Amino acid sequence: MPRLWAAACIAGRWSLLISGRMEVKMKTLKFILHRFLWSLFVLFGLSILIFCIARVIPGDAATMALGTRATEEAKEMYREQNHLNESLPVQYVYWLKSAVQGDFGQSTQTRRAVATDIKEFLPATLELILFAAILEIVGGILLGVLCARYAGSWFDNLIRIVSYVGISVPAFVWAIIFMLLFSFLWPILPTIGRISAGYTVPSVTGFMLIDSLLAGNFAAMGDAFKHLIMPGTALALTGIAQSARITRGSMMENVNKDYVGSEIASGMPLRRVYARYVLRPAAAPTIAIIALDIAAMLGNAFLVEVIYSYPGISKYGINAILNKDLNAIVAVVLIIGITFLLVNILVDLISSVLDPRIRA
Repeated sequence: MPRLWAAACIAGRWSLLISGRMEVKMKTLKFILHRFLWSLFVLFGLSILIFCIARVIPGDAATMALGTRATEEAKEMYREQNHLNESLPVQYVYWLKSAVQGDFGQSTQTRRAVATDIKEFLPATLELILFAAILEIVGGILLGVLCARYAGSWFDNLIRIVSYVGISVPAFVWAIIFMLLFSFLWPILPTIGRISAGYTVPSVTGFMLIDSLLAGNFAAMGDAFKHLIMPGTALALTGIAQSARITRGSMMENVNKDYVGSEIASGMPLRRVYARYVLRPAAAPTIAIIALDIAAMLGNAFLVEVIYSYPGISKYGINAILNKDLNAIVAVVLIIGITFLLVNILVDLISSVLDPRIRA
């Protein structure tokens, strides 16, 4: 009987544990579905807003597309083909049908399909942003942890002062400073483009580092990496300073909690206490800020890409605005909006994993 009773108790505990985990999984799936549907609604509203703004910009779209020397017959034919003579809601319906199928129309500045331009330019910016994101995550969290661990020391005070400078100086200013230092004063890093003219890498993924690695061209890979250093660091510096300050502040709030003092008094190694009970709950706000900052880089990188003549989607977007390229403008803004929506969902999921209070 005692053995049967013990087995029944164990079975009961396991059933409660499994049911609890199933309930958590169902809540997580419900949360993801809810956020996904809400994101689709937001994306639909964003598409209407940016489409209307692009259509009411002063200027004749047919003249911008065909040039001032085009005949009136050619301009009228262009308006008919692109439904520009229709009302704004009808134009949006035609555009939405094509956009759902991946057709955003033709770009007036490149004379190619906008989808083709995005396929070419988006991987370049994503590669740049991923490089900057790695620098921001590693540098910001590491500096924040060190500042919290040695709070009040000369190192902490130095990093806090430097972080003020990093936050206040925009990315394009850092880009100019790096160019002056490492391209003109000490010419050790390349300045223009994604790769030097002497290298040819077949495009497979669109990411220069990955494509050169797949081709076995390690010299081209090293050259492409050098081209990422200055623009990537310029994009990441502001985020590194901000992430370091947030990480330090969050850790200083948690380090004074009673449960942290209890773990230290119980003899647990200080390094483990900081990693498990101080850094983990403090990482949730830091991850949220870093993720949103990374998403914002997609739209904020245009000045850095212009300075370094980097062929990315941000530079493509700013040229589309200057040339009143309506189809390209709408497509680029939608890409940035989709990125923000996906990052928001990802941040909520990561935060719930790091902090059980958010999950509850």
